[in-house]
Amino acid sequence: MSSDCSDASAPPITMRAVSRLSQAIAEGDGISILVEVGDAAGATAAEREGADGLVVRGDAGVVRASSQLPLLHLGGADEASVRAADAVVVSDSTAWDQGRALGLECVVRVSHSDDLERVLLELDPEIFLLATGRNSDEDPLEALLALLHDVPAGKLAIADLHDATVDDVAELERAGVDGVLVAAGSVAALVGTEPPDV
Repeated sequence: MSSDCSDASAPPITMRAVSRLSQAIAEGDGISILVEVGDAAGATAAEREGADGLVVRGDAGVVRASSQLPLLHLGGADEASVRAADAVVVSDSTAWDQGRALGLECVVRVSHSDDLERVLLELDPEIFLLATGRNSDEDPLEALLALLHDVPAGKLAIADLHDATVDDVAELERAGVDGVLVAAGSVAALVGTEPPDV
């Protein structure tokens, strides 16, 4: 996000019609599936397949126009691109302050236990995005489960595991992860199928 997020000339923030991301994750049955999408068509497809929330890197407004699912922006964009989201991923106190100034829920990205300790002291967030290190040789699922171990009780955790399998999602759910961020694709397989009508 740009450094001018708290510009006093910005239009006032209105209350959002959709649930906050953390409410949607906490109130859902089982683990929530958050799907990264790039456009309105991807958002529509993910929602149809049973996604519990959407994740976007670009303009959140494009995705918001086609879906009212909770929308998480991965951050690093200008204010206009982020404004239509419900939450934004941040990694430091500056981005945290900018997100809060926009009325967004801040999800703190951590990839090491040291990061987790630091942000708990500095920000005490309610929700974390657990991610693996970019150059890590460790198995991604094992690394995420190890990070989860350090998340305090009462906090929400989303695992960033784009290529998650059904077994991965089941293991994350058993471990207590609240949500998993996956790539668009076989979303329906990850969320399960509805029982047949009898």
